[in-house]
Parts: sequence; structure tokens; C-alpha cells
Amino acid sequence: MRPGTVQRSIFSWNMAIAGYVKDGQCRKALELFRQMRREHVNPDKFTYVQVLKACTSLGALEEGQHLHAQILESRYDSDVFVGSALVHMYVKCGSIENASRVFYNMPARDVVSWSTLISGYVKCGRAANALELYIQMQQELVEADNITFLSVLNACACLSALEEGRLVHAQIIHRRCESDSFVASSLIDMYGKCGNIKEAVRVFNNMPVRTLVSWNAMIVSFVKCRQAKNAFELFQRMQCEQIEPDCVTFVGVLNACASMGAIEEGRHVHAQVLQRGHKSNVIIACCLVDFYSKCGSIEDACKVFNDAPSQDVAYWNAMIAGHRKCSQGKSVFELFYQMLHQGIKPDSLTFVGVLEACACVTAIEEGRQVHAHIIQIGFESDNFLMSCLVGMYAKCDSIEDACRVFNHILLPDLVSWNSLILGYLKCDLAEKALELCQQMKRQCVQPDGTTFVAAIKACGQIAAIEEGRWIHSQIIGSSHESDLIIGTCLVEMYAKCGSIEDASRVFNIMPVHDVVSWSVMISGYVNCGDGDSALDLFRMMQQDGVEADKVSFLAALNACAIIRALEEGKYVHALIVRSGYESDIAVGSCLVDMYCKCSSIEDASSVFNTMATHDVVSWNAMISGYMNCGQAEKALELFWEMQEQDVEPDQVTFVATINACANVAALEEGRRIHELVIRSRGMPNTILGSCLVDMYAKCGSINDAWRVFNHMPARDVLSWNAMLGGYAMHGLGKEAFRLFEKMCRNDVAIDSMTIVYLLSALSRAGLLDEGCYYYESSTPVYVSPVEVEHHGCMVALLGRASHLDEAEDIINSMPCHPSISIWMSLLAACRVHGNVKMGELVAKRILVLDPESACSYVLLSNIYGATGNLGGKEKVQKIRTKRHVYKQPGQSWIEVNNCVHTFVVNDKEHPKIEEIRAELQSLYGRMKAAGYVANRDFEPHEAKEGKNDFAQHFHSERLAIAFGLITTPPGTPLRILKNLRVCVDCHTTTKFISKIVRRTIIVRDLNLFHHIEDGVCSCGDYW
Repeated sequence: MRPGTVQRSIFSWNMAIAGYVKDGQCRKALELFRQMRREHVNPDKFTYVQVLKACTSLGALEEGQHLHAQILESRYDSDVFVGSALVHMYVKCGSIENASRVFYNMPARDVVSWSTLISGYVKCGRAANALELYIQMQQELVEADNITFLSVLNACACLSALEEGRLVHAQIIHRRCESDSFVASSLIDMYGKCGNIKEAVRVFNNMPVRTLVSWNAMIVSFVKCRQAKNAFELFQRMQCEQIEPDCVTFVGVLNACASMGAIEEGRHVHAQVLQRGHKSNVIIACCLVDFYSKCGSIEDACKVFNDAPSQDVAYWNAMIAGHRKCSQGKSVFELFYQMLHQGIKPDSLTFVGVLEACACVTAIEEGRQVHAHIIQIGFESDNFLMSCLVGMYAKCDSIEDACRVFNHILLPDLVSWNSLILGYLKCDLAEKALELCQQMKRQCVQPDGTTFVAAIKACGQIAAIEEGRWIHSQIIGSSHESDLIIGTCLVEMYAKCGSIEDASRVFNIMPVHDVVSWSVMISGYVNCGDGDSALDLFRMMQQDGVEADKVSFLAALNACAIIRALEEGKYVHALIVRSGYESDIAVGSCLVDMYCKCSSIEDASSVFNTMATHDVVSWNAMISGYMNCGQAEKALELFWEMQEQDVEPDQVTFVATINACANVAALEEGRRIHELVIRSRGMPNTILGSCLVDMYAKCGSINDAWRVFNHMPARDVLSWNAMLGGYAMHGLGKEAFRLFEKMCRNDVAIDSMTIVYLLSALSRAGLLDEGCYYYESSTPVYVSPVEVEHHGCMVALLGRASHLDEAEDIINSMPCHPSISIWMSLLAACRVHGNVKMGELVAKRILVLDPESACSYVLLSNIYGATGNLGGKEKVQKIRTKRHVYKQPGQSWIEVNNCVHTFVVNDKEHPKIEEIRAELQSLYGRMKAAGYVANRDFEPHEAKEGKNDFAQHFHSERLAIAFGLITTPPGTPLRILKNLRVCVDCHTTTKFISKIVRRTIIVRDLNLFHHIEDGVCSCGDYW
């Protein structure tokens, strides 16, 4: 000390240093401390505390470490206040390891030191360590204060640790700290981030006094929990209570408006932002750009950008992100290069935005250029940016480039690993994704929520349930156990793996559910065919106060469709209208599909006609609906209307329309659609090829069916079966036999339907020995289990060969209950061979199984008629009349000039009916001259009791034949489709007509094809 200088006390120095710290002049505080040391004044613990505060405020880690050394030297490190100040300094300077080391070396710790380190762990992203430290604090019986609770609640929010958060809440209530506005606001924030909006609302409503912070926390929680409408309504209520909003409020409510797409409400908020002088606030301006972009108004977003007082990199980043969200990838690239041209240096966020745009539009070349800029600017060491590059390459389907970038990262962090795992998942390489998860574990990199989500999705993608269960076991007991997103992914994974019980178990123990988790569980039930449980869950969701979204509505409609629950479907429809989703094209299409599957074609048509726009899915739903409701003509009409509106058909469209042609034997329309398939898709694939084979066969053109089959570039068992089934329908047993042999030579995996079609073909061709051989050897030789249909084919084959007793023995020895169709096959054989006794017994059995089987009455009546037992015939008719059993009305179809014409018995509606009747009268005259005698032994299907023979003259197939004769050139083959078995007299009539007019007439009835040429039928008069 210089002579004459007045010696100052330690108290004076301390007061001066503390004054500088309090005034924010921390640099001067440090200079004064150095001067104090130069004057050989020894600091005390108060000095060190104040100087540490100065280092903390300045983030001066080096100064703090030097000071720490002095504290150790002077032995003040054992003082709890000094220790706490050291911990705080290290935390604020970002050196959490040093903070932890100081903390654990302290001989005594107070609530401040505990709270400081807990807060430090949260701020450096180690929320799990913060919770562990809080548990340790409780074990050491240190009572938490409000500051502790704020940090711990923040840790729970970061981890979405709802159960831990609830325990902390209970302790807050016990300590009577819930009334503190900051603690209450933190509770709201924690519950909101954990997805439990009900608890957040309860805390908010119970607050005695609400501050702006608590209002903001509640608004942000509503937005986080996808309840944007509630967030906006709370903002309005806040204004009614005259609470002045701040920047956080505006950011929250603008995000709510963006979520709702509520552009007018957002504009009103924008006006308030300007009114309150927040125009220059960068965060709000960027949020406005985001809001307008999400609402699709990129012009307003540009206006906000252009009106900004200064366009720093944050504004450019917001604009790039906005254009990306509007799917304007080209504009993103233009903005990026414009930014570079104006000398604005991009930061990592800029590159992230541009890379995401590249990924969205799969612009890999632009992505490579951006990659070059990243290297040029020197951001190669930025792990997060490298991770974004990995993600971009993966999304552009260049997994090799993604791996190359990943392998060049010196020390890949968790984000990098996650990016590549997600990349493999995006490229449908789920096995590789799971392998990478294992490799990551071997590298001692701890997985986070994103890793678990990716791994769980990978298991779901390949139905790897055992791997999924192992991953689930890793999650149990961790901080991720109560995570809403992970829980939802587990539910989805188990459902996709077919374990709906595990999915339900996970769902039921989830502490909270949002609309996504409800939707996933409902969809899981739908996908496993349990429509009842799906609808029960949908009702529970509504009772829980969760508003359904598009996905949950689609799942509920599919559930109604599965169980044909029309009334429930109408109820869901009403909810959809109320929620405003009716205009959504996917929801509209699903409504059409639901009504069709519930057989309410009128409602389906009404929904379809009121839809503002139609995509291929909605057209498909309506076309398939008409098909499934037996209105194939309507389906075809709608298809051609779809063509007129230039909607490109997809495979589903073609399958439905080809099947429609098959159902009404519309051969020419089928050919036109075949041409469209080739024009739009080239050579048909196995699915379309098989449908075409089936269609041509059912339309009576077996040659066209063979031509399609023969030219298919690839065939599967369905293709072979379609051709085999075609031969069976046409009674071409030898051709079917040759095709089957070829199928075996080509090593095609034979299934049960292959044997059914083969046996059916052999049966209709009367090839008894061959049929018996394949029936007996189907299981040992062809590894195809004997099914009901196989027995049915053998019964038909034996019946045709007059081996009725053997046919009955097969039925009686069947391991399962014989179907009505098998008994009907035997009854038909009894009719052909005139076996009255067996026919009576078989008919009785059928009537026990189905008392309303009209066909059994008809066949039994025909048996009596054929054997001259008119009393028996009359008795059967009386019983049928008494029981009110009526036959299905007969219908026949014929296609002429690309138009399908429908006829019913004694038709009077067709515009050419008089010409048709005249043609028939003329034909009957010529038939009688050729020896035709009406067959009265068999009751015709469509004749009504009490009518004379003349009623048979106007059966539907005869009307169709006559119409074909008067509207087509001589010699043109006629193709008729009938919905019932052709009666004996009509069969005889058709044979006479074919010989008289010299035409080939092909009739497809309920049983098989009748190729009639020159008076001879391919069925050999057995059908």
C-alpha cells in the first residue's frame, strides 16, 4: 500500500464489488477484485460469492476457473454459499461436468445448491439426470422450494414424464406451493407437454390469480395438444379479461390459427401485433410468415417479409421455411440463391430449410449443390447439418449418399444415427434400420424417443413382433415409458403384427391418449376385422371428450362397413357433417364405400353426387359399390362417365369394371376396357391379366381367355386358376386336364381352388376315372387339403355318371357338414336319372337345412313330373304356396352394339317387345314343323301357377335370344347370361332355334355354359 493511502476494510471492498454486480457492471466488479488482490486485501466468502456472480453474468468461464483455484487455496470451498455460487457459475458458463464435480465435493448442500444443479441439467438437455438428482435430494430429506419445483417440472416436460410429473405435483400440493403463479404455470406447461390437457385445464381453473405467464402456458398447451380452437377461444377470453398479450401470447395464438387454417382470425391477430408495436419483433414476424404459409397465402407471407425493417438471416430462414411448407420447392431454391446474391451469409437453419425442400420435391441435384455450399462455407463439422444431409439423401432415395455422409461424420451423435435409421425406414429397409439400432447400441450411444419410434416402426413394417417386444422391454422402466408418441407407435406396431391383444394392453396402460392414439387403436381393430370393438372404442373416445379427426372418422366408417352397421354409419356421417369433414375427398370416398358395403346404394349415390370433386378413389368406391350390390350395368355406366371426365383409372378401377363386364356377359365392353388397360398400363400384370381371363371366360369367349392367358408376361397361381376355372365353366374337361398337367410341369404352387376347378371341369365333362384319381390324390400328391368344394365336385361327377349311391356315401362320410349346394347337386342328379325315392329324401334334408329353398321344391316337383307322379307334384306346389316360398325372379342379359339389354319373364317394358314376341311366334311355328313338342314334365322356373303353356314362350332367355336375332346380322353368335338354372323346355327350345337359324347360341346360366350349335349342346343335356 502506498504511503498516505487510507486502508479500506474488506467490508468496503465487498460493498463496492456488490454494487457493481447489482448495477450490471460486472467487468468493473472483476477489475475491482483484481485491484483488491493487488493491494493484498484477502477476500472473504462474501467477496467470492459476488465475484462468482460477476463471472456468471459475463459467462467468463476462465475467470471463474481461476477464481475457483483461489477459493480452494483459501479453503472457502467448504462454505455452502460459495459452493452454491460455484455450481451456479459453472452451470451458466455451460460446464455442467465441473458444476457436478463441485456439487458432489461440497461437504454440505442446501436447497439452493440442489436446485442450481437440477436447473443446470435441464438447461443442458440432461433432463433425466435432473430427475435422478431430485430423487436423491428427496432421499437426503432436503425440502424442495419453488425454484426446485420449477426446474423439476421443466425436466418432466422435456421427457414427457407424466407419472413423475404427477408425483411432483402431489409434493407441490403437500408443500402448499400450488397457489404460486410461477409454479402453477409450470404445472400447466408440464401437463400440456405430456399431452394431458385435462390436468392442465384443471390447474389453470384452480389458480386464484392468473398471470400473463399462466395464460400463455395454457394457450401453448392447447396448441401442443392439437386443440387449436380452444387456444384461440382462450385468447379471446384473455382479452375480455383485459390481460395484455405479449410476444409469447401472439406466437402461441398465431400457431393455433395456423393449425386451424383460420386465416381471417390470424389476420385479426396480425392487426393487434401491429397495434401493440411488435412489428419489428423478429420472432413474431417469423411466426407470421409461418402462419400465412401454412394457410396457403404465400403472398401475405412475402408482404410481412418485405415490410420487415431489416432482413437478417432469421427472416430469410422464415421465408424459406414458408415456401417449403407451401410445397414451392423451386421458390425455396430461388430465395436461397437470392439470399447469397445479396451477401446474406446462410446459417445452419438456412441450410436445414433448403435441404428439407430438396427432400420434399426429391430434388437430389439441387441437394448436392447445397451440400457443396455447406462444405464451401465450412459447416462440415456441424453434426446436426450433416444429419439433415443424411435425411435429405435418404428421402431422395439415395441411401448410398446418405451412408457416405454418415460415414464421414467424425463422431456421429444421436441425431446423426437417428437420421440414417429414419433414412433406411424411408427406403423400406426396415431390417437395415434395426441392424443400425443394434450397431448404435454397441457404440454406447443411448437411444432417445426418436430412435425408439423409428425402431418400433421398423418392426411394424416387417411384422417383426419378437424384435418389437424386445424394444418394448427396453422402454419399460425408462423415462420414455409414458411418452405419448412412443406409446402410440407401440400400439400401431402390435396391431400391424397381428397381436391386437398386446396393442390393447399398451393402449390401456397409457397415462394419456390423444386423437392420434385413439385413431391408431381404432384402426388396429378395423384391420384385424373387429368392427364392433373399433366402434366401441370410437364411442369411448367421444365420451372422453376427444374430438375425432379425419383419420378416426375414416377408421370408424371402415368399422361400420366391416359389420354392415348402417345406423352407426349414419351416426358417424352426422358427426362428420358437424365437424366439417364432409368436404374432404378421402372422407367422402369412405362414406360412399361404407354405404355401399351396408347395401344402401341410394345413400352412397347421394354422397357421391354431392361431393364437390372426385378422385379415382371416390370413383372406385362408387363403381365397386354398384358391383357389390348386383348393379353391374350401373357400374359400367359410371366407368364410362369417369372416362368422359378424364379421370385416369387405376388397377382397382379396371378390376371392378372387368368384373362388372363378367357379371353381365358384356363381351364387347370388356374388349373396350381391355384396350384401355393396354393403352394406359401396357401388358396387364398378373392381377389384371387374371381378371381378363376370368371375364372372357364368363362372357363365353374361352378363346379370348386363352389368348390373354398365353400372352401374360408372368403368371401366378391365380392366373392359372382363372384359366382352369374358365375351362370348368365351359365343360372343357380335357383342356382343363392338359392345363393342369402343364401347371404341374411348371412347378406352380397348387392351392385348394386349383383342385376345385380341375374336379369341376372333369365333372362337367363326365370324366369319371380322372376325377376319382385327382379327388383321392389331392392331399398326398398335391398338398392341397380336401375341402367342402372338392366333395361337391365329386358328388356332381358321380351323379352325372348315375352313381347316386356312391355320391350319397361321399356326402355321408364328409368330415364336416355338407353344404346345401352339395345336396342340391345330388337332387339335380336324381331329377336327371328319375330317382324319386332318393330325390324325396334329399329334398327333405335340404328343406330341414333351408325351409325357404325354392330350388329344392322346383327340382322335387320336376322329379315327380318326369315320372308321371302328378299328385306328388301338386302336393309339393301346395306346400310351397302355403309356406310362401317364392323363386327368385328370372333375368337374362344380352349385349348388342356395346349395350347390355335386360329381360325378365313375360317382359312388357322393352321398347322392341312387340317385334320380339312376333319373332318368337314365328320361331315356334318353324320349331313345331321341325318336331318340337313342349315339355310339360318339368316345372319351369319362371312359370306361375295356373298359367298355360304359352307362359313358357316368354321366359327371359327366349326373349333375349329373339332380340339378338332381330338386331344382329345373320350368323352372329349370340351370348346370353341368365341368373337361374335354364329350365328343360328352354334348353330344348334353344337347341331347336340354333339349328333353325344356323346360329351358335352360348347361354351361361347359374350352373355352367351351354354352347349350342346346330341343335347340340356342349353340356350333353346334363346340367
